[in-house]
Amino acid sequence: MKNRILVVDDDQDTCDLMEASLSRQGFDVTTRTSALSALAEIATRTFDVVLTDLGMGEMDGLALIERIIGTTPDVPVIVVTGQSTMGAAISALQAGAYDFLTKPIDNKLLLLALGRATRHHSLVQEVKQLREAVASPSTSLVGVSTSNASVLVVGETGTGKELIARAIHANSPRHAAPFVAINCAAVPAALLESELFGHAKGAFTDARTDRKGLFLQADGGTLFLDEIGDMAVEMQAKLLRALQERTVRPVGSNSELAFDARILAATNRDLETEVFEKRFREDLYYRLNVVTIALPPLRARGMDVIKLASHFLQKHAPKDKVFSLSAAIAERLTAYQWPGNVRELENCMERAVALARFDEVTVEDLPQKIRAYRPEHFVVSADDPREIITLDELERRYIERVLKLLDGNKSRAAQVLALDRRTLYRKLERYEKSSQASEPS
Repeated sequence: MKNRILVVDDDQDTCDLMEASLSRQGFDVTTRTSALSALAEIATRTFDVVLTDLGMGEMDGLALIERIIGTTPDVPVIVVTGQSTMGAAISALQAGAYDFLTKPIDNKLLLLALGRATRHHSLVQEVKQLREAVASPSTSLVGVSTSNASVLVVGETGTGKELIARAIHANSPRHAAPFVAINCAAVPAALLESELFGHAKGAFTDARTDRKGLFLQADGGTLFLDEIGDMAVEMQAKLLRALQERTVRPVGSNSELAFDARILAATNRDLETEVFEKRFREDLYYRLNVVTIALPPLRARGMDVIKLASHFLQKHAPKDKVFSLSAAIAERLTAYQWPGNVRELENCMERAVALARFDEVTVEDLPQKIRAYRPEHFVVSADDPREIITLDELERRYIERVLKLLDGNKSRAAQVLALDRRTLYRKLERYEKSSQASEPS
């Protein structure tokens, strides 16, 4: 099904050009030349994204955004305007806009923004359907049990995977029972089995009493296995057996104990790559991956960084103060890559509140690494006289650059590069052999 886009601009020529361009890209496009006619259209049809100008007649774009957010909050609104000031961008984002683009429109940037917005809308709808399914005991979905469906949350460190897991638990029929979490990467491999399954008295030197493991502590509720990709292969086999049999055997015991806990797992690793490279069991991957929720990194979420920064400012501000962002700080926040994602952003805003001397947070209140950050640009010029390289070398450099930007995630890099994953692996293997051959002996 085509993604449905509503374009709102008081200039008919602009509407016609947007409709022609986006229709060629496979979108189902509707245009309106006023905010009021757009609202009437939204009342009768559903849209995946709204593109709107700011400066219009009887109702401007900011008022339109507020009306859309008030009636259909799940629909992302992208502002496309000739007002290129950061102040206009902040006003639009504060009104609820998802993203902000300036005229003349760069078609590549527009398509990137639409891609993010449509994926966001799709994810919101999936989460809503999941919550409805989980909240209704009478709902029966193929492959998704309202009580036992495993969910795998994937995303970089700091994107909020545990928050999503807690939200799933809180909106499920198990919400009154325990939510038990463990970081599999933080527990030594030798102790993880005892932590998960428990142990019997005398199982080892310090085992003076029987101890329930986390599977039994979460009985009736939810067990969240964070950073599951860091679990040792030997432990993966024991975990798989427990999930298949729905029983655990405490360390040092001969008895099997039944448990009733829903399993949620999360990882910052690319598990498909881990499976391909034999570091993660394929059968366990499919057992955990009944439903997948992918959390995008903050750098891929467009102007969300401004909205989140404003939220964290108010969260950490004293009750009698209201902080705002200056235009200069907004530019720095959107330019920075946020390797620590939402967690790093919150830490940054908490620090800014502590250091701020005025009600407006300024660039001086940011950490030095963000103040000094300058974005990298990967530019290849056929006319650059400084270096002449082969097409193969150019491809190698570009692939390596994409992998760096995606933190080594080979599955995602293959998707970005439009390559089959095995093809990408063969190329990387060839680059590695070539590099080794060129090293002096």
